[in-house]
Amino acid sequence: MDTQGKSALVVEGGAMRGIFAAGVLDGFLAQQHQPFNFAIGVSAGSTNLIGYLAGDLGRSRTILLDHARRAEFINWRRYLKGGHFCDVSWLWHASFDEVPLNMAHYLSRNTPLFAVTTSVSSGKACYIEVTSDNLHQVFPASCAIPLAYRDFPEVNQQAMTDGGLADAIPVIKAYQQGARHITVILSKPLGYRKKQSRLPVLLKPFFKHHPALYAAVLARAEHYNNTLDFIAAPPADCTLQLIAPPADFTVGRFTLEPAILEQGYQAGLMAAIRHLGR
Repeated sequence: MDTQGKSALVVEGGAMRGIFAAGVLDGFLAQQHQPFNFAIGVSAGSTNLIGYLAGDLGRSRTILLDHARRAEFINWRRYLKGGHFCDVSWLWHASFDEVPLNMAHYLSRNTPLFAVTTSVSSGKACYIEVTSDNLHQVFPASCAIPLAYRDFPEVNQQAMTDGGLADAIPVIKAYQQGARHITVILSKPLGYRKKQSRLPVLLKPFFKHHPALYAAVLARAEHYNNTLDFIAAPPADCTLQLIAPPADFTVGRFTLEPAILEQGYQAGLMAAIRHLGR
């Protein structure tokens, strides 16, 4: 695919914080704003993007306010008994069955979506073009937070996990693919920097059979902040536009309160209106 000099849309993940991007993308759809040649999404950013590229206004909002709040998805008791805390496979398949997704529209527009996953064996990011043949494998893999989801979904016979570990904001990849006009939807307010947590050290025993993945966990904060540095000072031939939640954004990774989620969605809608100047 020739992407040189093209326009790209990049969407960060963040589990329930994805409600902001859902609002932004619905705002774009409402104004028929779909100028992008390709898109790259991570975790919840990838599932938000497929709804946008399929032209399904309101789909992501419905899923986040309904399916993502069900006990079948987030369940502490199940986790403490050895099951998944966040069952991303259930969420993807249940929402696919119950909320229409116009894949025919996505395929006909020829605006490819690349979903980011992290290879368990290498710890490196994989950028997989979503097709009608692989979507049921790619989306759960991109969203599979290690430990919170206890399996490593396979894509192309490779064990994968959450794309945010290796490349949470794949703007550099978009540039490397030839995009020179890049719009980035973040899930944290402007000014955020990721701090190195001591938690990964405590979790080292859980990664004893996956050393490359553990290395990716340790390097996550540095890579994330390097990406923010790229965004703050992009190459001279690259135009970047940022859309970020407001400073008082209160939606967290596992927020379930519908009123707070709706506020996050409305914040995304308003951000889209401001971005488009309409």
